[in-house]
Amino acid sequence: RNYTTKKLGFKKPTNNSIDTVSDRDFVLDFLYAVSVCSIHISRIAEELIIWNSDGFKLINLSDKVVTGSSIMPQKKNPDLLEYLRGKSGYTNGNLLSMLTILKGLPLSYFKDLQDDKEIVFKSNDILVDCLKIFVEILKNLSPNKKQMLELASSGYITATDLADYLVKN
Repeated sequence: RNYTTKKLGFKKPTNNSIDTVSDRDFVLDFLYAVSVCSIHISRIAEELIIWNSDGFKLINLSDKVVTGSSIMPQKKNPDLLEYLRGKSGYTNGNLLSMLTILKGLPLSYFKDLQDDKEIVFKSNDILVDCLKIFVEILKNLSPNKKQMLELASSGYITATDLADYLVKN
């Protein structure tokens, strides 16, 4: 321990070597951050799916980021956005997996902890892939300004203000 401490440039060895090798808070912190980021990507993806729908038509997605339907070739399916929306389930599941592994362990090192590597690497890969896909979607998205202005001027944008006014008076 002293040799490793010296080679790594630390002032002194850790006080408790068992605690040092059994702590996985850094893994949980990383998995939590990945999970939160994935949730945000998922929520934005859902918003873009809605905005792209025939009911709203607030954005247009380039053919580079959509697919056609086998029975309706004119239809543009936002498959990549749906993929992003779904991947948050994996990252949330990986966080929960690690929490579940840790919850039953005594404060020492056990073989159960070696599963953290697969969980961390898989979560990292998923997030990196999702971010790359998300960037491509943003590059291939254009707002339908005419539709946005039309909906904004339809009068419903202040519906909450009207409801507040009615309740107060």
